[in-house]
Amino acid sequence: MTLVISIQSQVVMGHVGNSAAVFPMLAAGIEVAPVPTVIFSNTPDYPTLRGRPLPADFFADLLQGLWDRGLPQAADFLLSGYIGSVEVAGLLADFVARAKAANPRLCYYCDPVMGDELPGLYVPREIADIFRDRLLPLADIASPNPFEVAYLTDQPVTELADIPRVAQALRMASGARLIVTGCRLRETRPGMLESVIHGSSGLSRHPTPHLPMAMAGTGDLFAGLVTAGLGRGRTLPQAVDFAQAQTARALKRAAKLGTREVVLTDPDFRAALLTL
Repeated sequence: MTLVISIQSQVVMGHVGNSAAVFPMLAAGIEVAPVPTVIFSNTPDYPTLRGRPLPADFFADLLQGLWDRGLPQAADFLLSGYIGSVEVAGLLADFVARAKAANPRLCYYCDPVMGDELPGLYVPREIADIFRDRLLPLADIASPNPFEVAYLTDQPVTELADIPRVAQALRMASGARLIVTGCRLRETRPGMLESVIHGSSGLSRHPTPHLPMAMAGTGDLFAGLVTAGLGRGRTLPQAVDFAQAQTARALKRAAKLGTREVVLTDPDFRAALLTL
């Protein structure tokens, strides 16, 4: 059975971080070992926010528990997302490097959750530096949005020709694949967004209708769905197409219900996971 270690945020109410990514992987028949970086009552856009980032010693203890059970050596994928403190970011980078050394077949998927056009950067600059200097160079797959790419490389993404340049500037490993998500490029058709994959075989474009909504958890769900597709034997382009279609379903369901985060209860969304 495919095993994914998923290290990112967790909320009590709503679906962001592991609370968005774990369900689709499980529903697709993949075993998941989730590790929280923060535990919050909800996303920060509510009037109150309870909980906190995991203390560094607590987080380190959970990582040691993974080693105790031999999970890094057995895992097929390691997925990371939002990080709540500089100390945890450093511990995660150490863990990823050690896990990849112990398990050469491990695929590390880094979703550098740092910010967006609005509200801008929402993690400390030191965490962004760790993404740039330590985590992305270890990544086999990464899925930043255009804001995150521009912040990390000082190069905006406005047209297809920018993608190879920013891929090189991110200093990812040889053979790594970059997915720039949510692109509105000069070449993008009106009314559409697209994800663009850059790898050793060149560029692959994946357009999807632009839904006029922005909801917490969208990128986390997308990364979980891509990982689910890969874990079930799909190619990366196939996994991205699947992830975009199912993310759109979750967003439409959320909009219909009037929620602030993506919703995972749409019947067609759940049925599609079983087809993987």
